Amino acid sequence: MDYDVLVVGGAGVDTIVRVERLEVPDLDVLHVPPIRDYAAHTGTGAALGFHALGRRVKFIDFLGDDPQGDVVRARFRGAGLDFETLPAPNGTPRSVNLVDAEGRRFSFYDGRHPDGLLMPPDFAPPRAARARHVHVSRARVNRALLAELARRDVPVSTDLHAWDGENPDTRPWAFGADYVFLSAAAVRGRVDEVLRTILAGGRARLAVATDGADGCHVLARGDEAGVRRYRAVTPPDPVVDSNGAGDAFVTAFLHTWLGGGPDLLDRSVLAGLVSGAFACTVHGTHERHITAAELAAAVRALRTPDPADRAGWRWS
Repeated sequence: MDYDVLVVGGAGVDTIVRVERLEVPDLDVLHVPPIRDYAAHTGTGAALGFHALGRRVKFIDFLGDDPQGDVVRARFRGAGLDFETLPAPNGTPRSVNLVDAEGRRFSFYDGRHPDGLLMPPDFAPPRAARARHVHVSRARVNRALLAELARRDVPVSTDLHAWDGENPDTRPWAFGADYVFLSAAAVRGRVDEVLRTILAGGRARLAVATDGADGCHVLARGDEAGVRRYRAVTPPDPVVDSNGAGDAFVTAFLHTWLGGGPDLLDRSVLAGLVSGAFACTVHGTHERHITAAELAAAVRALRTPDPADRAGWRWS
């Protein structure tokens, strides 16, 4: 295999505006800290996250011939990431994200790809054949790719983000991937139901709902224990920006899962929680990712029985 992970789709740029609260005041003007553009969105985060953990990664997507596309390409080149792109007819997707004083965010998302745009059948599948694992972003350009990958029996993961558990547009991803991640925020009170729906309706071996400061919920096929609950991890540094935390969870979880070994589910979840917490201590969306050495040290600290050896990391 040429790659450990092929990441398909999900590149763009975040314009981050830091505000005191996630609300628009009754004013004409509000002075804010410097507004910055960052290479961002879920595919960018997954590719850079796996790359920082030492995995052999390739990223493919549509990108515009515009300043935003240049931001993404420069970020990938600077990181030494292997990537290929196709021209995006409507330009590069963008988001404007408000981030409050506690690091919480609200995103105005401009996906902008035309409805008929699809990943060409002669582009992604040949590259997937050279990968051990494929992470398919929840982007409409990928909707026909999932069935093709299923026919090729390639292990696939995806992140549904804020799926409400019902919107049929998301079902190709929910039911077409082996490892399905989503946010619990949009299904509050129905987490168990939605996780069971994913496993009952598709091929998923595992479904995970991340839940911010409340940890995560995991349902594995055939697990008699049912939905498992895991507490969050509190990092040693203040939370400044939750952009990219979900992508950081996914990459560290899958990085650990691909490594195999005993207690695999518990170790993968802990790695994901550590990585997600780490991401919240860094300004920007995907400016800094946890490395394999840092992840291993943090996990080791959390698993030790001696609090004096925990190096600042602690359970919440």
